[in-house]
Amino acid sequence: MAGLKVLDLSRILAGPTCTQLLGDLGADILKVERPGRGDDTRGWGPPFMTDEEGRETTESAYYLCCNRNKRSVAIDLTNEGGRDLIRRLACCADVVIENFKVGDLAKRGLDYESLSRDNPGLIYCSVTGFGQTGPKAARAGYDFMIQGMGGIMSITGFPDEEGGRPTKVGVGIADIMTGMYASSAILAALHARGGTGRGQYIDLALFDCQLAWLANQGLAYMTDGEAPGRLGNGHPTIVPYETFEAADGHFIIAVGNDSQFCKFCDILGRPELAEDARFALNSDRVRNRRELVPIINDLTRAHATADWLAACEAEKVPAGPVNSIPEAFADAQAVHREMRISVPHELDGRGAVDLIGNPIKFSDTPVTYRHAPPMAGQHTGVALAEWLNLSEAELEVLEASGAIAGEVER
Repeated sequence: MAGLKVLDLSRILAGPTCTQLLGDLGADILKVERPGRGDDTRGWGPPFMTDEEGRETTESAYYLCCNRNKRSVAIDLTNEGGRDLIRRLACCADVVIENFKVGDLAKRGLDYESLSRDNPGLIYCSVTGFGQTGPKAARAGYDFMIQGMGGIMSITGFPDEEGGRPTKVGVGIADIMTGMYASSAILAALHARGGTGRGQYIDLALFDCQLAWLANQGLAYMTDGEAPGRLGNGHPTIVPYETFEAADGHFIIAVGNDSQFCKFCDILGRPELAEDARFALNSDRVRNRRELVPIINDLTRAHATADWLAACEAEKVPAGPVNSIPEAFADAQAVHREMRISVPHELDGRGAVDLIGNPIKFSDTPVTYRHAPPMAGQHTGVALAEWLNLSEAELEVLEASGAIAGEVER
């Protein structure tokens, strides 16, 4: 995607997740930030990046997770000169992405209708909590709230009888998935533009995306009319497919078919379980999970996790550990796949910052890591000069008017 210009007016997680992916794929991303403050997530810590003396900087881990391969420009959208700059940048952009409240940018003349008049090929993606239409369109949307409203918390966590309660996913998954849907939509719109020459408007809502990725659980409800409940680590339609207790902790068994179940029963030393009419078929095991799971747990407590994992691997029964995050990144597979990367950063005391690698592995056009997550306003002068061919004198006038600012003081 080298040569593609993306004007990023988004902040927090959903929009930045989308533009980071587009940046990894080669696009030129201009991240527009508020002078003096920058993206809200810069202050969402600790933890923060530390300098050579071990002092905290204003670069939080949260901000760093979704803002690489971008250049930051500090433009004041409350300033008419700043708004005019956005219009000029949009004229030469392929894509604009924003996550302002519904109607906010229209009041400033920065909505799709306004910007596409001068750039009919513009692809404009709006990300909001509830979309541009509907009874809740004007409401703000936050990941945690959307997880609750969108149903995922009703199926996440252990059931009431086991002391559980509705539980959110441990990362902002509604935001992240919306960012992924946004990147797919933008790529599709770019492809369509190749045939029509026209851009288009993309309306994405966190709430819609949350409902969409209910996937099999959403369809289970639509199929039989019954609301799925919370099963802890259990699977709604596969058994045994959850965590089990070992002598020294927990491990995962992910039996996906009846043949694997037979092998697992042999490993447990109870081959007759595979012939039991209650458990012979997966559908039987699902209906009788309350009888089967305690039996398995009683057996797995007899040996250590490593023993069970070795035995399962030998018989090709899917099983795995429950890793901590440090253990996950230290896994030999994660190391081999380069899922932890390091890029130069002048604020970090080590001179580089560690980031999570992109999981996409191309055979011919690999992703690239060209820019560390930028400091707020770090590229204001150079990027504006490049995109708009502005002179040093013109930049000075803009800065004097308050339309732009350089790097935020640290």
